[in-house]
Amino acid sequence: MIYTVLAILLIIMAIPFIALKTKLFTIKNPKAFIYSNIAIFFAVSLLLTGFMFNAPVAAETAQTTAAAADGLSSGLGYLAAALCTGLACLGAGIAVAAGSSAAIGATSENPQMLSKGLIFVALGEGIVLYGLLISFQIINKIG
Repeated sequence: MIYTVLAILLIIMAIPFIALKTKLFTIKNPKAFIYSNIAIFFAVSLLLTGFMFNAPVAAETAQTTAAAADGLSSGLGYLAAALCTGLACLGAGIAVAAGSSAAIGATSENPQMLSKGLIFVALGEGIVLYGLLISFQIINKIG
């Protein structure tokens, strides 16, 4: 079941790139096409995640129900830690990309601006450290 869901999600994610590469059809705005596909991918993944969590669970006793709830909560905790780290890295990558290109441009015009530019790049990288710190706290709370 899980492999079919992953295969469906990968196929959905690959469709616009294959279509643009093979030029099956022309698109006036390829960026909008890719952004809409990413939105569709996340919508479908949320929908399929909802179906997976709403699957019927055969629980005969209260102990098996408690064990299933504990497994679900720890799984969601690990998912939260992964999202925290991943989104922090994504935001830091955007910040470092903008900050480092501006720092290089400022340094090429005035070499004394190197230290100020590096400070802004380091501030962007600090976002990753905060994301990792929060994910470590989530994992320690689970275990």
